[in-house]
Amino acid sequence: MKNIAIIFTMLIAATACGQTKQQFQENSKMKNVYQEGEKVPYEMQLSEEEWKNKLTPEEYEVLRRKGTERAFTGKYWDNKKEGTYYSAASGQALFNSDTKFESGTGWPSFYSPVSDDAITYIEDNKFGMKRVEVVDSKSGSHLGHVFDDGPQPTGMRYCLNSVSLIFVPKGEDPADYDVPGYSKK
Repeated sequence: MKNIAIIFTMLIAATACGQTKQQFQENSKMKNVYQEGEKVPYEMQLSEEEWKNKLTPEEYEVLRRKGTERAFTGKYWDNKKEGTYYSAASGQALFNSDTKFESGTGWPSFYSPVSDDAITYIEDNKFGMKRVEVVDSKSGSHLGHVFDDGPQPTGMRYCLNSVSLIFVPKGEDPADYDVPGYSKK
């Protein structure tokens, strides 16, 4: 029964998608969209062994192997605090809490990243679906997927894995939350 619930959840998430790379680029006006398998120049280049040493096993599975945490299990899906969400892989700022919304999917959802260059978009045609994967533009680490069924003003829904994020409350120091690249001065 548990497996049926997981498959059902995945099917619901999958049916909320269906746009190609070209449709996504036209709808979102994003320029940093790549074909699946296309070489993307990421600033942060680590070997798989270095990633395994840097990340927890769960983080490695999602961020580097493109896994997905189960719906309604991540630490941020229901977070309502003000602050900024950073990449657990690179420490890059990705999303602000003022763009977070309740999507009903069980994953943290946002309608806009902090900047156009914070995210890189990769066409994802796995499992017979046409989706657009979102990765941290600094390291290429998997965050989740983006869909065109979000709220205004963008109409986009960035559906992310909590394990790929580190939340820092407004006014607090990212170094206090072990955000990569931040240290106490």
